[in-house]
Amino acid sequence: MLAGKPSVAIIGGGHNALTAAAYLARAGVEVTVLERLPHVGGAAVSTSGFAGLDARLSRYSYLVSLLPEQIIRDLGLDVRLARRRYSSYTPVPHGHPAGADRGLLIDAGDEAATRASFAAIGAAGDADGFGRFYDRTTRLAAALFPTLTEPLPTRDAARAAAGDASAWSEIVDAPIADAIERAVADDLVRGVIATDALIGTFAALDDPGLEQNRCLLYHVIGGGTGDWDVPIGGMGRVSGGLEAAARAAGATILTGVTVTSVTPDGEVTWEERFGGSLVGSAGARSGTELTAQFDLVLSAVAPHVLAGLLGTEADGAAGDAATSAAHAAWPRPEGAQVKVNMLLRRLPRLRDRSVSPEAAFGGTFHINETYAQLGAAHAAASAGRVPEPLPCEIYCHSLTDPTILGDELRASGAHTLTVFGLHVPDRLLNDDNNERMRGELERAVLVSLDSVLAEPIEPLLLQGTGPDGTAAPAIETKTTLDIEAALAMPGGNIFHGPLSWPWLESEPTGPAEAWGVETPHERILMAGSGARRGGAVSGIGGHNAAHAALELLAASLP
Repeated sequence: MLAGKPSVAIIGGGHNALTAAAYLARAGVEVTVLERLPHVGGAAVSTSGFAGLDARLSRYSYLVSLLPEQIIRDLGLDVRLARRRYSSYTPVPHGHPAGADRGLLIDAGDEAATRASFAAIGAAGDADGFGRFYDRTTRLAAALFPTLTEPLPTRDAARAAAGDASAWSEIVDAPIADAIERAVADDLVRGVIATDALIGTFAALDDPGLEQNRCLLYHVIGGGTGDWDVPIGGMGRVSGGLEAAARAAGATILTGVTVTSVTPDGEVTWEERFGGSLVGSAGARSGTELTAQFDLVLSAVAPHVLAGLLGTEADGAAGDAATSAAHAAWPRPEGAQVKVNMLLRRLPRLRDRSVSPEAAFGGTFHINETYAQLGAAHAAASAGRVPEPLPCEIYCHSLTDPTILGDELRASGAHTLTVFGLHVPDRLLNDDNNERMRGELERAVLVSLDSVLAEPIEPLLLQGTGPDGTAAPAIETKTTLDIEAALAMPGGNIFHGPLSWPWLESEPTGPAEAWGVETPHERILMAGSGARRGGAVSGIGGHNAAHAALELLAASLP
């Protein structure tokens, strides 16, 4: 517990901001959270997305892997995560040697069944190589995951902890394409591994910059096992629990406020909304623009957004240099996905009659994501075209957690489907074509799904109520621009920017660098997904920023 009452502002009200607020308030800090939306939670929310249908969708983020049990325990969160028995199902695409009615089912509960599935698609020889690859990533996960809520290790310390039997060299030292091609031979099996390197990342698998490797690393280290779990009650239970913990500890949470500027010395200016109208100094708007001084500022918004709040001008020469450094370090990032949510009256039938729809959709359902298809899709998007077919992944939350559906829908056999389309970079969209592209991408997703199913998916869509009161199919599509508009994620980038290795090259120079939350300004810390170990729903960015802040505040107190 800190002596005195230091003050901290947190810009943004996503799950990382709420995590930081809870830790800081519990330590005796006066915390003010500033969120522009009328609610907190950011991307980790549940929404009744289709009028007239009783379903709570995890609209933007949908699975949890990186949320440490430590944070759940520390903050007393009422958050339950359910493990999916099936890891993935991948139907063979047209032209595959195994024929059109087969697929690869990775069953975490039945090794013999998984081996039989490898054999059924003509890839029996890859079962061992596939298993050994993920054994090595699990060793790496077991070594690295516990460090995510501790001060950063150095690269040498992290490598020593991982050991030679882990996947360290495969993931860290060379493009992941090399490791995949050594591990397995079948094109479809290679694609199953490769997708972990591409979710939310627009990169070739052999890119020497290794952005795809960092993406794969964060996908395989969660929980020390790499499992991706379903939050019971929807993603809103995660952010709701964090909000409750922050409020109970005494944090002040302001919603409907827009931060307009931040100074390097901790001054924050924001506009408030009263009765739905924006409060500010311009025009005839009523109300006030507020400015307050804080001991520290934690930024839970994307680094590029923070750069804009810092402005292009600074009062002093030192401020100019630091702010210029922030702008140079935090350019507008690029997302690379399309998100489609659907509500179906039942799960679609498969061409593969040996696998039940409940098993196939019980894990991650890969569509047109063979190794060759992923490479072709990246090439097409790089040339300015929507990939055809579009690589996609499906998640069925309601199979693992039926509670997100109302009683009537649940009894009827209805299910939710979330589709994540890969290799749709933000560069393909702009303000003029976004509406057209939203329709084109939705159609590309449906065509891709239909290509591997035994029946078209559109007739299975439930009918909700549209804005004009007439029936409307229960499907919604979010482009990168839609995500940016809704959540202030520049370029629709779901990680707020490029991912970083979770270690340092040398010893840190202070608490902010040690925890991976430093910015060019000493009194401003990065607390969101843009922190060094941010990305995905984890709370790690907020946890680490809070711990760095407490060390800095303790050092500054008399």
